[in-house]
Amino acid sequence: MRTRGTLRLATRGSTLARRQAALVREALEDRRYEVELVTVETTGDQIRDELIHRLGKTGAFVRELDERVLEGDLDGAIHSMKDMPTEQPEELVTAAVPERGKPGDVLVTPDGSTLEELPDGATVGTSSLRRRAQLLSERPDLAVEPLRGNVDTRLEKLLAPALQAEHEERTEADKERKGNTGDDDFEPEFEQTVDDWFDGLSELERQALGREVETEYDAIVLAQAGLERSGFAHYVDYRKLPTNAFVPAPGQGALAVTATDGETAREMQSVIDHPRSRVETTVERTILAELGGGCIAPVGIYAVVQGEYVHANVSVFDRDGEESVAAGRDLPIESHAEAAREFAQDLDARGAAELIEQARTEADEDEDDVSEEDKPEGK
Repeated sequence: MRTRGTLRLATRGSTLARRQAALVREALEDRRYEVELVTVETTGDQIRDELIHRLGKTGAFVRELDERVLEGDLDGAIHSMKDMPTEQPEELVTAAVPERGKPGDVLVTPDGSTLEELPDGATVGTSSLRRRAQLLSERPDLAVEPLRGNVDTRLEKLLAPALQAEHEERTEADKERKGNTGDDDFEPEFEQTVDDWFDGLSELERQALGREVETEYDAIVLAQAGLERSGFAHYVDYRKLPTNAFVPAPGQGALAVTATDGETAREMQSVIDHPRSRVETTVERTILAELGGGCIAPVGIYAVVQGEYVHANVSVFDRDGEESVAAGRDLPIESHAEAAREFAQDLDARGAAELIEQARTEADEDEDDVSEEDKPEGK
């Protein structure tokens, strides 16, 4: 056995990444391991305004963490599984997949509206090609606009216009209140003063109030797990989107701990690995690897263990949500990885490969259209 010392695990520095890393640390500490989390800034963190699919290759939020592990500086790295490339260095393994969080997407609005209740031509924000295609497939009238940033930043961008408009109204009402010098019939528009109203806002709302508005969003789409783990779910109105129409990204809601193949990896697997979550995400990532979609194509893959089978739903879209190849299949759990590969090959034969190749071509054209000063460093 390895002489047990402090496990040093890499994490990204965002609030969500650190909260997710804390879940892994707590699980290990419950088994009497000492854990130190080491924050590593990644290329994806440094590029604030580029869409995910313009970051170049997959793994913009992953590579630097894994490099520190391969160099021997750290014992492992904690990732959101949906950010991980399907291809990894041979020396690196997925040491543990803790129990998965909620895998689906949610629609967040200022007033709790459903997707069907959004007005014609409503503006919905998302940085995901998959979500964009799925939204347009359900509601072709929507204006789907880019949305980047951490969870709190995205929520602030959604909430800012309504909060700023209300602040202006309340400020004007306060002026009228102060200007009333004796009219006994005067009834203020608001019971609270603007200062009392401000004091009652959450920290998220206060931050939104001071944010410069560039795009007014009627709604945004986020991963439910990310919203809940970030701690903001209680502060906003949201509706779950059905996973049959909005098939999640492969690995969404799941975390993964990577490590070099060896005793440390085996120990982490033995203490915090969740077998069901590993099987489900293995199916999803195997199908993605076989399809070759990566982050440049609108691909949703969602697997659920059901008894002796793993039911897998897959949807591949063109980027405007007008064309799709979708199917579901029960895969035998005893040979789930091989069955997942066969399923992906069948989807390819049905036209999925053509849609993915079309998306790849369009992504290359998009990259050519980005001016030199707007491109990520090194592009």
